[in-house]
Amino acid sequence: CRIKGWWVMHHYVSAFLSGVMLTWPDSKMYQIFRNQFLSFSMYQSFVQFLQYYYQSGCLYRLRALGERHNMDLTVEGFQSWMWRGLTFLLPFLFFGHFWQFYNAITLFRLTNHPDCKEWQVSMCGLAFLVLFLGNFLTTVRVIYQKQKQREKNVNKQL
Repeated sequence: CRIKGWWVMHHYVSAFLSGVMLTWPDSKMYQIFRNQFLSFSMYQSFVQFLQYYYQSGCLYRLRALGERHNMDLTVEGFQSWMWRGLTFLLPFLFFGHFWQFYNAITLFRLTNHPDCKEWQVSMCGLAFLVLFLGNFLTTVRVIYQKQKQREKNVNKQL
């Protein structure tokens, strides 16, 4: 599965979200959402660390097996032993995806607050919704395709 299309779009949406967050004035709506966003950011940093650990471990193992060069930065292709680490990582990824959805819902609800005057509230809500949908659907698609590939490889061995 090629996730490059969503990966590129994700960067544009994230950059847009960052810009909107930077222009959001320190208002009542910002103060209501601030702690939730900071908690989400800390969790996201933790998940990025887990992803780095998983990917560097996969790459190290492939280098040790002589299947990759020292200058390789990523792993193209998927092998059966990678499932073990990925299944550990998936609950953390999905929790983060649904937290993005929760952020979107929270922000859309804030747009109905009588003190909500800022356009940033709805734009951030829209950006979080797009990030949730893209991340969740891409992850589900990757899992499905990896599972199909895994079953195909098992059937070849029989």
